[in-house]
Amino acid sequence: QVQVVESGGGLVQAGGSLRLSCAASGSIFSINGMGWYRQAPGKQRELVAVITTGGRTNYADSVKGRFTISRDNAKNTAYLQMNSLKPEDTAVYYCFADGSGYQTWGQGTQVTVSS
Repeated sequence: QVQVVESGGGLVQAGGSLRLSCAASGSIFSINGMGWYRQAPGKQRELVAVITTGGRTNYADSVKGRFTISRDNAKNTAYLQMNSLKPEDTAVYYCFADGSGYQTWGQGTQVTVSS
């Protein structure tokens, strides 16, 4: 089994930056993708960014050019650098890890961007 724990959320003013971390443990050899979803109040959960073990990335159109996902395979940790934050980025951000036949989620971390 794989477990993930995210950290790094908080309150920031519009235009500011935050970095989220997602640390994986357990059967880490089975992990392919790691990334984040987010869910704002009253909205559906949306994929923010994902990175594979090989380093391929994919981003939501709404964050392209502002967010950067990276991964340190030696530390089993993924990072989401969020720059030029906007109030509409306010949401609970959920880290995930997936592999063949599974997807594991973290508890979520709140990101609040004030205008």
